[in-house]
Amino acid sequence: MNFTFASYAQLLTLLRNADYKFCDYHTWNEEKRCVILRHDIDQIIEAAVKLAHVEQAMGVHSTWFVMLTSDFYNPASPKNLEGLRMIQSMGHELGLHFDEVAYVNPQEPVEKLITHEVGILSEILQTPVTTVSMHRPSQKTLDANLQIPGIINSYGNEFLCEFKYLSDSRRHWHEPVEEIVRSGEYDRLHILTHAFWYHEQEKSMGDAVQNFVDSAKHERYEQLVENISNLESVIREEDA
Repeated sequence: MNFTFASYAQLLTLLRNADYKFCDYHTWNEEKRCVILRHDIDQIIEAAVKLAHVEQAMGVHSTWFVMLTSDFYNPASPKNLEGLRMIQSMGHELGLHFDEVAYVNPQEPVEKLITHEVGILSEILQTPVTTVSMHRPSQKTLDANLQIPGIINSYGNEFLCEFKYLSDSRRHWHEPVEEIVRSGEYDRLHILTHAFWYHEQEKSMGDAVQNFVDSAKHERYEQLVENISNLESVIREEDA
């Protein structure tokens, strides 16, 4: 499977043709044959908006998980918040993408930290947040089967044990996702994708990362333009 918008749309078509119902973490048990589409936003919200549009065009909804502790984006910034609200307006759900590694020697249990971050994200979005996914979870956290009041854990036993879990982590499907869908072997699928890897045209992993690094220079300059008067008298973007 290529990492293009067209290929992702084809995957959605395969799922529909195989009679999978597109469900979420709240409705999956209403269908015998279902798929949950999950997306972790690790680097850039703009990429998430583009892939969310692909799903909307296909009449599909999914769950997008937002990180509060990312070094790459701030979900509360006006630009990023606009993107997140756009995703919501397409009928998708926003959940918390929790990174336990962001806490060095935490004094509180993981459940309490998650509840705290869910509260913050809910305030930012001005809508309830009721789902969480883990970023780089430790084996201890995976084994714990965390039960958090009012919050659905996407790494809970029901989603890891009762579903076939498929992921494109590091821009690599660890199992042949299209073959598995066509086989119809599993009644319940749990599919994780990362919008960061998907583009109009196929790109290598190296090119995708390089483009992201290069784009940061322009974005940083534009941010400085908004905060430093007459920045061009100090440095022009092409000279930076």
